[in-house]
Amino acid sequence: MTKHKLFKLGAAAALTVTGVSAITSLKTARAANFTAIKRVKINYLPGKGLNIWTNYNKGKFMGYRAKDGTIWNVAETAVDKKGNLWYKVGTREWIEARYTVDVGMDTPASTNAKTKDKVTNVSTKKKSTKKTKKTKKSTAKNGVNNVISLGTVTKKSTKKSKATKAKAAKVKKAKQIVDAAVKKTSKKSTTKRVVSTQASSKAGAIVALAKQQVGKPYAWGANGPDSFDCSSLVQYVFKNAAGMNLPRTTYDQVKVGQTVYQKSQANGQPVSANNLQVGDLLFWGSESAPYHVAIYIGNNQYVNAATPEQGTILQTMTSYFAPTIVKRVL
Repeated sequence: MTKHKLFKLGAAAALTVTGVSAITSLKTARAANFTAIKRVKINYLPGKGLNIWTNYNKGKFMGYRAKDGTIWNVAETAVDKKGNLWYKVGTREWIEARYTVDVGMDTPASTNAKTKDKVTNVSTKKKSTKKTKKTKKSTAKNGVNNVISLGTVTKKSTKKSKATKAKAAKVKKAKQIVDAAVKKTSKKSTTKRVVSTQASSKAGAIVALAKQQVGKPYAWGANGPDSFDCSSLVQYVFKNAAGMNLPRTTYDQVKVGQTVYQKSQANGQPVSANNLQVGDLLFWGSESAPYHVAIYIGNNQYVNAATPEQGTILQTMTSYFAPTIVKRVL
């Protein structure tokens, strides 16, 4: 059986990666030292587990799931090709960030958080079900034979029995369809609520940290925290406020997330603040060659490392200098 190193709180002051005992007979992996950047709680569906993948881009399901409600340490964050945020919780284990909520670093990490699908149980259950059906069928057959031999069953009662069974089968099928629809709707609603809450929390942190950088000097190629250029400011704020590892340059940052607005697709009309959300990335130039980026903070305002003369400033959007592309990464 393959061993995996997953993150939990160690006995020493530093955070460590240790094996997590599964509900099944999974063995505990050997410990290795890691430093966690944050701690999250699985917020998926009650009684369900969140799939663990081998990578954040086209990874494979590892056959294990993180239990709903368990606490995990995060060692690394990444954004996939679709703009979705992922957390690394083991040596090569990744989970989708949208199904988690941030918790304090003093919250104890779960030690029994990973479960393995039991194929043998499913097989045994199927065999047991087949055996039960066979027994029921045999019993029913013997019962009918006994009744016929006693001469107590008429054709009329047999037809009535068949009609009753058919009706019961229809009711059962209808109930299954309704239950499946309710479950699907509930899952979508829960996922949407979790994602909305996470985005709102991260957006607030991004706005606060972006405003704290106002007044710092502009320096091309600088990575902060004392000075920035436009793209390094974006990378610094999103990493330290939301734990998101965005690319370093405007050329790569414009490829991340969902396109909310693009001038070429809007018949030349400038973007409206009504279409923007806090935390959106504003770009100037074309998608293949953007030359500037800023962080939208609401109220038609944005923070950006503007020029060597201006430094990092808070500005109001105008039709004269309006962004040509808007990307949503939260």
